[in-house]
Amino acid sequence: MPHQVAHQDIHDIVVYRYHFQHYSMIHYCKQYGIDGPAVPGYSRSMIKAIKFASVPVSDQDRALAFYTEKLGFRILTDQSMGGKQRWIELSIPGAETGLVLFTPDGHENRIGTFTAISFQCDDVQRTYDELSARGVEFKGLPAKQDWGTFVIMLDPDGNQFVVSAR
Repeated sequence: MPHQVAHQDIHDIVVYRYHFQHYSMIHYCKQYGIDGPAVPGYSRSMIKAIKFASVPVSDQDRALAFYTEKLGFRILTDQSMGGKQRWIELSIPGAETGLVLFTPDGHENRIGTFTAISFQCDDVQRTYDELSARGVEFKGLPAKQDWGTFVIMLDPDGNQFVVSAR
């Protein structure tokens, strides 16, 4: 009814305009798979997490036994890649990020080095004691720092990992 528009409160018009623009933007974002106007070009299908980290190993069978039997990781994938290596993907109980035991061709020199991987535990000393009893080697004893406690763990190839508490 056109004659009633003159009697509307200005607040009603501003609210209507906001809702029109807001819901138009939502429709636009859904149409193009964008999360919203605050982050142009970002889509829910973009990077969300680290799926896995790769550990270079010289003997996949020995490494698989170590990570599953001594550390308690679980096998997600163990598939032949048609050559001398397999794609071995492990899950860490309670974690979203996995570990892959694979050495890309030309990267054999990375085996037995310090990795950029840090494992998290609830209690570093208790974890150290339990894993030591299972035969896991460490580079020294747990050390307390201002930022927390950590210890360096070694796998059978000598790859080094930080183990620390949250």
